[in-house]
Amino acid sequence: MTDTPRTPVVTVPELSLVALVGASGSGKSTFAARHFAPYEVVSSDACRGMVSNDEDDQSASADAFGLLGEIVARRLRRGLLTVVDATNVTRDSRAQLVALARAHDVLPVAVVLDVPVSVAAERQAARPGRGIDRRVVQRHHDQLRRSLRGLEREGFRVVHVLHGVDEVDAATVVRERLRGDRRDDHGPFDVVGDVHGCLPELLTLLDRLGYDVVRDDAGRAVDAVHPQGRRVVFLGDLVDRGPDSPGVLRLAMGMHAAGHALAVPGNHEHKLVRALDGREVTVSHGLETTLTQLEGESEEFRGAVRAWCHDLVSHLVLDDGRLVVAHAGLKQEYQGRASGRVRSFALYGDTTGETDEFGLPVRYPWAQDYRGSATVLYGHTPTPRVEWVNDTACLDTGCVFGGHLTALRYPERELVQVPAERVHYEPARPFPTAGSPIDAGRGAGDLFLDDVLGRRSVETGHHGRITVREEQAAAALEVMSRFALPPRWLPYLPPTMSPVATSSETGLLEHPAQAFSAYDDAGVATVVGEEKHMGSRAVVVLARDEEVATERFAALAGETGALYSRTGRALLDRPLTEALLARLRSAVTATGLWDELGTGWLVLDAELLPWSLKAGPLLRQQYAAVGAAAGASLPAAVAALEQAAARGLDVDGLLARTRGRVDDAEAYVASYRRYVRPTDGLDGVELAPFQVLAWDGGLGSERDHLWHLDVADRLAAADPVLVRPTRRVVVDLADEASRAAGVRWWEELTAAGGEGMVVKPVANLVRGPKGLVQPGLKVRGREYLRIIYGPEYTRPEHLERLRDRQLGHKRSLALREYALGLESLQRLVDGAPLWRVHEPVFAVLALESDPVDPRL
Repeated sequence: MTDTPRTPVVTVPELSLVALVGASGSGKSTFAARHFAPYEVVSSDACRGMVSNDEDDQSASADAFGLLGEIVARRLRRGLLTVVDATNVTRDSRAQLVALARAHDVLPVAVVLDVPVSVAAERQAARPGRGIDRRVVQRHHDQLRRSLRGLEREGFRVVHVLHGVDEVDAATVVRERLRGDRRDDHGPFDVVGDVHGCLPELLTLLDRLGYDVVRDDAGRAVDAVHPQGRRVVFLGDLVDRGPDSPGVLRLAMGMHAAGHALAVPGNHEHKLVRALDGREVTVSHGLETTLTQLEGESEEFRGAVRAWCHDLVSHLVLDDGRLVVAHAGLKQEYQGRASGRVRSFALYGDTTGETDEFGLPVRYPWAQDYRGSATVLYGHTPTPRVEWVNDTACLDTGCVFGGHLTALRYPERELVQVPAERVHYEPARPFPTAGSPIDAGRGAGDLFLDDVLGRRSVETGHHGRITVREEQAAAALEVMSRFALPPRWLPYLPPTMSPVATSSETGLLEHPAQAFSAYDDAGVATVVGEEKHMGSRAVVVLARDEEVATERFAALAGETGALYSRTGRALLDRPLTEALLARLRSAVTATGLWDELGTGWLVLDAELLPWSLKAGPLLRQQYAAVGAAAGASLPAAVAALEQAAARGLDVDGLLARTRGRVDDAEAYVASYRRYVRPTDGLDGVELAPFQVLAWDGGLGSERDHLWHLDVADRLAAADPVLVRPTRRVVVDLADEASRAAGVRWWEELTAAGGEGMVVKPVANLVRGPKGLVQPGLKVRGREYLRIIYGPEYTRPEHLERLRDRQLGHKRSLALREYALGLESLQRLVDGAPLWRVHEPVFAVLALESDPVDPRL
């Protein structure tokens, strides 16, 4: 009977550094090619070939391993599993790999291929030109055998030894997630801060959160179940100081075992495990209370406590990486990684090495520098109020010190708290308990140059990754730093708008027919044509009062909002801005919109009129100068030509063309004069809002455009002097009569001096077969375009040339900026830190530096 060879299972963490260990000829490269993707394997032979053109050139080994180390480091930095295909039979060579793994906080894994010397030497002999004889193979094999027992002591967290050719050939590789990787767990969760043995408060908090507590025959709480399937996440420090640490542990362990809770360890659990193991620890800071309480429990319970606390993983990554929980918090570069350094940070945080006047360590404020995309929830350092700092929040509100026990509902971001029944433990540092325990506002945060400089990619929810080039960022920084409002008032910049496809209609560049066809092709059934106001594009940030402005936007005294342009510049000075905001606030209040939306702030997209209010210098220096020059020269030229014609000279053709130029110039002057009128303070100033972009908990892109226009009508009714409504026409694209009515409306609008209209999908945000659909297509009137393209643009020879307008880049830019705007608003509504909101805002301004025909 022949023994069946075993089938070894080689388990490899999904993020790790795998060192293949074996003599030359042991089959490492074949094993790597069989079990790992090509780019996951970094071969010393390949690196030697890259630096010397010869894989066998041993003189190039130093350079080769230098290159190998650089490649491995960069892969690990990017969070990629990496396999090193080299002999790795010496302790020194392996030590370099262990050091690389530790430096990047990943687990080092050794996979040993222990095949007979005869097999390895035979394979080497079959490879002509390799230059490795049996003596070298024998030396490798001897070095390997001497190393086998010490690999774990060298720092390898996992060691697999495959004995013989059969085991090497039969082995299978299984990738395992790190224990803390729970990205496929989406909650919902109720994340609970440091309990510290306060069982009565924990039971009250669970009741307030809607959990049903399960008790055993002795009446002890052993589980808690939420009827809607929510689960608790304990942030550690369940024990010490409080009145009933065993009761808290029994409940938490029961919930964890039943799948009703998750947990991470705190530094107090870490110390408790060491004490239960009999190791020398300083019994202080409440540990003495827990050990005394545990003496009244069974040995079996104490053993279960020790095992449970010991096995808790340092941090959890949840909800597709959007949520990270750790007792003391976790920097971005440590998230999803495993090392002693990561565990230490998760348990204790980062300290400066100093102690304060109470003898407690001074902790480094890591959250102030945090720039990760995940929300980080933590405890450890008691604070009287929950404050959001760069999308991180500490939920330890000092219950054991007489404060509160706090939970945060995720993803709702709602705080739920219960007050301490009493002061259970006197803290070393005085703990303030007066005042409101919850700070629902978001801190303004700090912005760093590194947040915006250089080549960057911004992830958007609707258009994927959008890249900003280094030179674009530099141009935007110039504008943003010198001319724009403070970033706290710039949660959004409006995108450029794509013009409609060029029309073939006689005498026209733009016509509604092309807009209707474009949306029809994109699968849009109904569109709305909105009157295009000729003014300055304006974004309005409006707070209900100064208190809201301070809490939500970190406003300075006297600031209740902002009014700014497409490049973030203030459109009016502060006193006049506040006067306009006060009028608009009264109109919003009169409509009941604050209560209707349940918000204390709004962001509006609007047009500020008249155009001359902010475009006065442009009108005088560019448009009026052209009109004045034409008015001074062309009539004189006509008079001279008429005199020449009277003398019998053949100037009829030139005279006709010059008279036509006079007509064109007069039409040009009439075009821009329509948008000029005097203003005095707010007298003569109008605001035409056409979309409510965002409010507390809501996004305007989720409401159709008819809702937005109705809001504008209501505001205009409340203050008809300041607020101008937006006229509109709704077009059913499947109905030719409706299309024709839309065209007539545009023709009447433009014939009466209107700029034109913007055609939008009624549904607002729309995705078509090819992705995001243009949010609007502008269709400008014939006479308005005279301002843009010049007095004589309607002449056939000019129109023919202008029809080739190269719209592709403009359309692409419009979609990218639209997606960035949606992203910034989503982050604003989600309560993201200022730097996160500002990232896509800055990217919009950066993209505006692209060379695109400004007339489009």
